[in-house]
Amino acid sequence: MTAGSQRAALDAISSARPIVARLSMARDSEDLAADLIEAWTATETGLRSLIGGSALTGQMLIRELRQRHFLSLEQANALAEFHAARERAARVDYKPTDGDVNASRDAFVKLEAGLMGEPSAAAPSPSAAATATAATAAPAVPAATAAGAAARSRGGAYTPDGPLDPSARERFEGAPVAVPAERARPRWVAPLLGLVALLVVGGIAAFALMGRRGSSAFNNGVKAYREGRREAAAGEFLKAAKDDPNDPMPHVYLARMAREAGNMNTANTEAVTAVRLGPNSGVALRELASVSFVQQNYDAARRFYLRAVQADTTDRLSQGFLGCSLVRLGRIDEGTRWITRAGAGAWSSCTPPPGSVGTPGMRTGTPGTQVVPPAGSLPPATGQPYPR
Repeated sequence: MTAGSQRAALDAISSARPIVARLSMARDSEDLAADLIEAWTATETGLRSLIGGSALTGQMLIRELRQRHFLSLEQANALAEFHAARERAARVDYKPTDGDVNASRDAFVKLEAGLMGEPSAAAPSPSAAATATAATAAPAVPAATAAGAAARSRGGAYTPDGPLDPSARERFEGAPVAVPAERARPRWVAPLLGLVALLVVGGIAAFALMGRRGSSAFNNGVKAYREGRREAAAGEFLKAAKDDPNDPMPHVYLARMAREAGNMNTANTEAVTAVRLGPNSGVALRELASVSFVQQNYDAARRFYLRAVQADTTDRLSQGFLGCSLVRLGRIDEGTRWITRAGAGAWSSCTPPPGSVGTPGMRTGTPGTQVVPPAGSLPPATGQPYPR
């Protein structure tokens, strides 16, 4: 395991921390199940980072990391329990239990602690050093006082708490006197401050230039994507993501391109990264919902489409496919209302035909019992750029 992969894994699983923190049996069972799924997705992304990216998932990924000795036996067992809880939560008829919540928290804590490692012994801080110095010097005070008392009893030697007698003055007037050094500013301070100011100004300028360069790469990527030049677009989006690591939009496009190419592992990783960077970004939430929809994880799709609608109440596409997700979960009436609210669009094909309401298999997605949107109908249509 390299230091870079370890840092990447820690960055990835950090997005799962607030999700794991809110796991509670007091929440609605559907929301709790969706949180378990979302927490595992972020954790799994971190696990893949340990081996530089991988197509493996679930138990196979845990087994591979264990064979490479990247996980201890205890961590591997805890993660296996976490993954089992996630698989149970994906079942529509399942309600998560305290055991699922505890397994998820236990696995996350053990994984994060293992990646962070044991704290090393640190050098004593200045305050600690000062305390030690004071403790060492403390006995000198009573010793000096005792010495002064003894001197006074001998007839008037110099004492810290009394005047000098004439004989003592004669002995001490010729002694060198320690004069405190003048607290003058060293000559090198002014040039150093000037250099620091210059570096700060240069850093601000470089940051501004980097932001413009990242924006340029992103715009070039959108243009290449619109023109159908997928490889060029991917290169520009990767460059934009490197230039501005906090911008979710390059990851949104990378997720969309991977989804359209059928590479769902990459699509899921990029979409999760986009939502981690932009938790209130409507387009990022919509893309993660679309990835879940293609993977037939309709409950997760429902949750993220709903969050996308809350982030942008005018997003008809998220409204329509929120309705599709609800239909596939068997919530026909509710789903139909969302589809009607969105108006005509690619999602219209999700509306069940007359007489199909309550058809067995509508909840589970059994082929032949649901209306599946045509290929490429997920948001938005190929070649149309997302809004910035």
